[in-house]
Amino acid sequence: MKTWFRSFAALAVSAVIASPAFAWPDKPVTLLVPFPPGGSTDSLARTLGAKLQTDWNQTVIVDNKPGATGTIGAGQVKRSAADGYTVLVSSLGPFVIAPHLIKNVPYDASKDFDLLMVAVQAPNVLVVPAVSPYKSVADVLAALKKDPGKMSFASSGNGSSDHLTAELFWQQTHTEGLHVPYKGGAPAISDLLGAQVDASFQNINAVISQIQAGKLRALAVTGDKRSALLPQVPTLAESGVKGADVYSWQAIAAPKGLPADVKAKLHKSLVAALQDPAVHKKLTDVGFEIVANTPEQFAQFQAAEFARWKKVIETGKITAD
Repeated sequence: MKTWFRSFAALAVSAVIASPAFAWPDKPVTLLVPFPPGGSTDSLARTLGAKLQTDWNQTVIVDNKPGATGTIGAGQVKRSAADGYTVLVSSLGPFVIAPHLIKNVPYDASKDFDLLMVAVQAPNVLVVPAVSPYKSVADVLAALKKDPGKMSFASSGNGSSDHLTAELFWQQTHTEGLHVPYKGGAPAISDLLGAQVDASFQNINAVISQIQAGKLRALAVTGDKRSALLPQVPTLAESGVKGADVYSWQAIAAPKGLPADVKAKLHKSLVAALQDPAVHKKLTDVGFEIVANTPEQFAQFQAAEFARWKKVIETGKITAD
C-alpha cells in the first residue's frame, strides 16, 4: 500500500510539473493579426510581441492572416488549440461589427473566444484637407443640411470604424453624407490629402502626422474627452453633437477553453507589457490610450459595443458590399 501511495504521489507531482501553467510558454507563441501588415493592429501586435519575447525568453511570432474584414483570421484562432500558443490581436471589427455585416461568419464572437482584454483605444478624428473651406463641425453640418448626400466622406471600407463613425454622426445629426469606401486606410488618406474627397473620420494614429504637418485640418475628436495629442481640437460633444462618442479599439483574445492558470499568466504578462514605460510611450505617442482591462470588463464592453453597432448598421441599412 505504501509503495502504491508513493508511486501515486510521484505521478501527481510529475503531472503538476508538466502542467501547462508550470511550463507555459515552452515553445513559440503566435500573435495572429487578422489584417495586413502595417496597420494599427499589426503595430500593436509587433510592439507587444517584442516585449513579451524578452519577458518570456521565448519566440513570439506575429502572423498576419487578412481577409473578409478580419473574420478569416479570427476564425482560424477559434479553430486553434486552447493552449495559449495562438492568440488573437484584433481591432473591434471581428468582435462587434463583422458579425452584423457578413453572412456565415466562421465563429460566434460572443461564445467562441476567451476574452483577455481591451489593450488600447483611440478616438477617431474628423479631418478635412488643409485647403477645405470647412473650419468647424458647424461648417460641416451646414453643408450637409444645405445639400444632403453631396459632401463626401472617405473610409477604409464598408463597415470599417471610420465608415460607421460617419454613419453614427449622420444619424445623430439627422443629416446625410456621401460615403466613399476605399480598399484600406492608405488610399482613403491619400485622396483626402489630395482633396479628392471632402472629409473623413480617421483613426487618430493614422493621420496625426499629417495633422501636425498642416496637411489635414482636424475639426473634432470622437472621444469623450480631448486627445492629449490634439488638445486644441474639441470633441464632437463640445461641438454640439451628442451621442457620437466613438473609440476605435484593439483587443486580445484566445480560443475558448484556456486553462485558468495559462489565462491568468497570459493576462498578467500582457498588462505588464502595456505598462512597461518604453511600450507605454511608443503607443501613446501615436495616439493610443492604454486600457488593459480585465476579461470580465472586456466581456461587458463587448456586449455593449455589439448592441450599439448592430443598431447603427441596421438603422443605416449598411452592408459589406
